[in-house]
Amino acid sequence: MPRFTAFRALRYAVASDLDAVLAPPYDVLSEAEVTALAGRHPHNIVHVDVPLVVHASAADPYAASAQVLRRWVDTGVLVRDDRESLTIHRMRFVDASGASRETVGVLGALEVVAEGAGGVLPHERTTPKASTDRLDLTRATHANLSPVWGLALAAGLTEALVEPAEPVGTASMDGVTHVVERLTDPARMAAVCSIVGSDDVLIADGHHRYAVARAFRSEVLVAGDADLAVGADSTLAYVGELTADQLAIAAIHRVYRGMRFAHLRAVLARSFTLSPAPAPSPAIVTEMDRRGALVLLGPDGAAQWLTPDPASFSGVRALDGAYLEHALAGTPAQVDYQHGVAETARLVADGAADAAVLIRPTSVAEVLRTAREGMLMPPKSTFFTPKLPTGLVLRQLG
Repeated sequence: MPRFTAFRALRYAVASDLDAVLAPPYDVLSEAEVTALAGRHPHNIVHVDVPLVVHASAADPYAASAQVLRRWVDTGVLVRDDRESLTIHRMRFVDASGASRETVGVLGALEVVAEGAGGVLPHERTTPKASTDRLDLTRATHANLSPVWGLALAAGLTEALVEPAEPVGTASMDGVTHVVERLTDPARMAAVCSIVGSDDVLIADGHHRYAVARAFRSEVLVAGDADLAVGADSTLAYVGELTADQLAIAAIHRVYRGMRFAHLRAVLARSFTLSPAPAPSPAIVTEMDRRGALVLLGPDGAAQWLTPDPASFSGVRALDGAYLEHALAGTPAQVDYQHGVAETARLVADGAADAAVLIRPTSVAEVLRTAREGMLMPPKSTFFTPKLPTGLVLRQLG
């Protein structure tokens, strides 16, 4: 089972305006958004976390980020806790159904285990993605800047985090209120770490960040840096309990190019029953779930229900992404991924895609079942929300 431990967290000083210095994860930000965040405040975390944009003119953008980080520590912009702690992170928001929600998880150091060793598990196949940027940034800063998002399969974590700890700050981002508390009580920290470490942890978001942590640990071990090896043996992680009341999962829709719409529709008709559907709107997702159907969007603006034919998917896992992979296997269709119904429909309407299929969110029960069976979902099967901000907690490795 994976080791989960407290550490001496690096945090923004108490007087900091967290709304001004935090940022969404680097991998969801456009260059324009990074530039805007950098201009919002001289201490916004993107000055460290997104070197290829903020320090694009520097001879070595990664060294420039490391220099900024050192300066912030030296001048008190960032302050390291004087003792080990865990960080309780509560998120309050309104979900896609309009319901008010609160989720809670804990930030700590999650063990970096070898691929295939168990303990820390992927939940879906990942798409190819260059990890050089994050690895170069870790090499330069010797710090974990963005947390991996893990899901504890062990029961009891949510209950262990109900009681408030020492307030650290609050921030609002994209309609979500983030409440941060520092936990330093030894007995309670031990109990939380014991729960997380008593069963597997499933990676919800941050598969590539965890892979970078593996690569960096291997480099450090080869180099024989004993001091750095201690820190590199774990990575910053937010861990919440894998239960329905603690997760909000949105769909990541499929966008297709490289195959004429008429051909794509004809291939899908072999495995799905097609019928007219209303124009896409936020409400269509609820109706998709009620009908048990997907929605095909074509360049003519028309939408069609795709109702799976059970006989066509015998032996195929009951996931919309898996259905589509199976139905379109061997065709020239090139798949991409897009969040949001309106955004997906716009790509087809503007001619940026030949077609799109709206899919249903994966259920928490299916995520848990897949984990317990040691299976992997198709790429981009889940979009866990809200996203974790960068900058609430940083972890120095040496």
